[in-house]
Amino acid sequence: MTIDRIEPGLSLRDRVEQSLSAAIISGEMPPGELYSAPTLASRFNVSPTPVREAMLNLEKRGFVEAVRNKGFRVTTVNDRDLREIVAVRQMLEAPPMHDVAAHFPVDRMEYFRGLADDIRRGVEEGDLGTYLAADHTFHLALLEITGNRSLVALVADLRSRTRLTGLASMLGSTTLGESAAEHHELLDLLAAGDGEGAARLMTRHIGHIAGWWAGRGEESDEASEQPKG
Repeated sequence: MTIDRIEPGLSLRDRVEQSLSAAIISGEMPPGELYSAPTLASRFNVSPTPVREAMLNLEKRGFVEAVRNKGFRVTTVNDRDLREIVAVRQMLEAPPMHDVAAHFPVDRMEYFRGLADDIRRGVEEGDLGTYLAADHTFHLALLEITGNRSLVALVADLRSRTRLTGLASMLGSTTLGESAAEHHELLDLLAAGDGEGAARLMTRHIGHIAGWWAGRGEESDEASEQPKG
């Protein structure tokens, strides 16, 4: 389980925060649940201090709220908030694919393929931490090709507030595997200079968040792609 492991290479607090963030985003730590720092610390086999520090940072991101003398409760993101985040991400991330396709650095293709492989491996091995970290890096690295730092920062902030509460329950599913495969499909389109196709795929890919990634099934996912009135 994501919550039981922390990745090397970062400070202890950052590693704990990364693991807890992945568990909350994916729904492994569900909305409304209450967690104490000592209990989580025992699962990580660390002292409560880095856990409390990590939880305070997650509180600033809106992932948890402090409950006096009890710990931290995972906050809820309602359907309207989620759909608004998805809509804004589609507006910000899909159109730039035209520019990315026109200026895609062929010499970095191996790097992007490696990230796409990590995303797929995270799905196949049931490793949500690897899946989410690679997915985050992949999407922001693509946008960095535009050279627009403000765009990258805006999308990074929106991603930090996105919940995929149905993700944990979908591990091992064909549907999640199909989403992972879309990253390689996107790279194929970009390498071919097909900016229009890449933009359409990005719109559909992000739309998954409002559907089955949020635990509501394919019907809701398809509805999320319909034009908004």
